[in-house]
Amino acid sequence: MADLRTPAETAIRQCLDVRADESCVIVTDSNREPIANALYEAALERADDVAFVRYPPGDTHGEEPPEPVAAAMAGADVVLAPTTKSLSHTRARTDANEAGARVATLPGITEEVFATGLEADYDEIATRCEAIREQVDGADEIRVTAAAGTDITFGIGDRDFRSDTGIVHEAGAMSNLPAGEVFVSPETAAGTFVVDGTMMPHGLLEDGRTLTFEVEDGLVTDISDDEIRSTVENAAAEVGDAAYNLAELGIGTNVAVTELVGSVLLDEKAGGTVHIAIGDDAGIGGDVDAPIHLDGIIRKPTVFADGVEVDLPAGESR
Repeated sequence: MADLRTPAETAIRQCLDVRADESCVIVTDSNREPIANALYEAALERADDVAFVRYPPGDTHGEEPPEPVAAAMAGADVVLAPTTKSLSHTRARTDANEAGARVATLPGITEEVFATGLEADYDEIATRCEAIREQVDGADEIRVTAAAGTDITFGIGDRDFRSDTGIVHEAGAMSNLPAGEVFVSPETAAGTFVVDGTMMPHGLLEDGRTLTFEVEDGLVTDISDDEIRSTVENAAAEVGDAAYNLAELGIGTNVAVTELVGSVLLDEKAGGTVHIAIGDDAGIGGDVDAPIHLDGIIRKPTVFADGVEVDLPAGESR
């Protein structure tokens, strides 16, 4: 437990700023209990009204938790969710935020990622997010290219870029932990993106392996990988084309992440990388509900906002 104490205190004190008069709920599953226990103990040092809620690991990212878990989240002032499968893109998380809770999700978090990712200076991360926002806010079109074959253009439309800084001090705010990205749910997209970093279920792609996705009119039309294609097809059997939605473009800003380790949660934050996601975007400014949200990380991208190259943070890929 000792090696988890410092990152847990960072999360509770710096990132969430849990206060004595607040209620805090730690939501977890049987695969993430050591991290959840560390957060619980750190929270108890700041507040008396702290609850620990455990449920069986979900089957896929974006799957809704059981109703009692959702109710506990909506009833708390602060929620931290170290879980195997992500609660970020769920109605439970959205409802908790709308009820005024400050929420930090830690999907797929491991003890190594917890310790490494929460050693960052989150004030610096916030500054780097602001620098990216200054370059992309108001752009109508974002184009991303990379040597592995990515060349895709996003129509931003009326959507807004958002920052995931890890500083979650305002009622209704939400962040991943570890944090560090600027992201948007585009209105449309077309082109090709080639993942050469990390993507589930494969983890870190090595030895030159890549995953290729073709996109037309905001929908993924071709997936080179059989396992990912099967996951999307299974979701599509439930929700139709929503499963193929091009959901997110994100730009990593956490320069403390100096190399990819195979954790989407950490790797998508790596400074200078880009990640693109398929599926649900209702929780990040879009209007598509889907039971999946699959992120793929792209190394060494070049990003253009209305034709002007964006100055990306130095990091893993630069």
